[in-house]
Amino acid sequence: MNTIEVGLLILLFSVSTYTMLAKTLSKTIITAPMVFISLGLVMSNFDFFDLEKSEDLLHLLAEIALIIILFLDASQINLRRLRKQNAWPIRMLLIGLPLTIVIGTFVGYLFFPEWPFALLLLMAALMAPTDAALGEAVVRNKTVPKNERQTLAVESGLNDGIALPLVLFLASLVAMGSASHTDQSGWIVFGITQVVVGVLVGLMMGYSSGRMFLLWEKHKLTSNVYEGIGILALTGTSYLSANILGGNGFISAFVAGLVFGNMVKGHCRFIYQFAESEGQMLIWAAFVIIGIGLLPEAIEALTWPVAAYIMVSLFFVRPIAIYISLIGTKAKPITRLFMGWFGPRGLATALFALMISKDILTDHSYSVLVIALNTVWISVLLHGLTAAPGARLYAKRIKVLRRRKFEKKMQKRQAKIQPL
Repeated sequence: MNTIEVGLLILLFSVSTYTMLAKTLSKTIITAPMVFISLGLVMSNFDFFDLEKSEDLLHLLAEIALIIILFLDASQINLRRLRKQNAWPIRMLLIGLPLTIVIGTFVGYLFFPEWPFALLLLMAALMAPTDAALGEAVVRNKTVPKNERQTLAVESGLNDGIALPLVLFLASLVAMGSASHTDQSGWIVFGITQVVVGVLVGLMMGYSSGRMFLLWEKHKLTSNVYEGIGILALTGTSYLSANILGGNGFISAFVAGLVFGNMVKGHCRFIYQFAESEGQMLIWAAFVIIGIGLLPEAIEALTWPVAAYIMVSLFFVRPIAIYISLIGTKAKPITRLFMGWFGPRGLATALFALMISKDILTDHSYSVLVIALNTVWISVLLHGLTAAPGARLYAKRIKVLRRRKFEKKMQKRQAKIQPL
């Protein structure tokens, strides 16, 4: 038995063990991302895999994970229902997300004043998307009010796709600053083309595939057994088509998922089944990959200024932005704080940083990767430790506030009743 087989055996045994204990572990402070990123970090200390030879494979697996996750996250968002819901997720996306980037840029300047402004913006944009996988312990906790859980799920499903075009454009601006004068205009065109073509290809692929799927289902030409294979093929087709035409495949996959999911709605059960089963396996694998191939070097390069920047970003930047974005709604102050804190950074931050470092950035790629990867493991730890107890405490507090509100309402009614 060679070392690769031993490594795979340990990985598969760990996955099967976790799945058998998942229900029990979900009630504790131990989360799946904590388990699998730690597993990857431990495995990196042994010679199970030749990291130099397998670097391209790690990048490929990470990209596949990101493509499918973007498509699945987007396809599960019901835009019609989102418009009818209260304004919380919309305000968090349209006000909270940009405000997070603005505040994050200012914080970045305090710690790295020598950095170009475009790089500060880029780093803030990379730190803005949240991860549904890390927030799963909160989103699935039935003691937390349904509205809060749905809002966090919608936000985490959409904000990575919204942030991605900005990340690509800002990365092009950073690369432009490092390029010669003759190449600068080319980087601007590259950034715009990546976004525009990616969106257009995603729209076309999502719409045409949705129409065909509904037509085939109407005439009973397809079946549940094969529709999953078709959806995965659509995801890959959207990605590759955009790349061939000069656009960004990740944006295309996200837009295609958003359009396709809203066209077929509840008709394609595979989307939800895959997200619940194989999708989880894919997410866990991505965390293992990060732990094995990327995290050891990032932790070794962690400095006090970087650590302080990450902690301020996690504890203050997003919470402040979300708190402000929800002012004027029915959200209580404790709800605003709760929503602001439970926005963990995970796969989107890591994989976006990996993507632009490999394909776009040159001079600053190492700094971006170090901050992004250290942010992920710190967020996995902090948000994982606080998810279950934080959700329980929040649910109890909301219950007390609602009871007090009901009691005050009853007291006012009784006061209005005049004695005979």
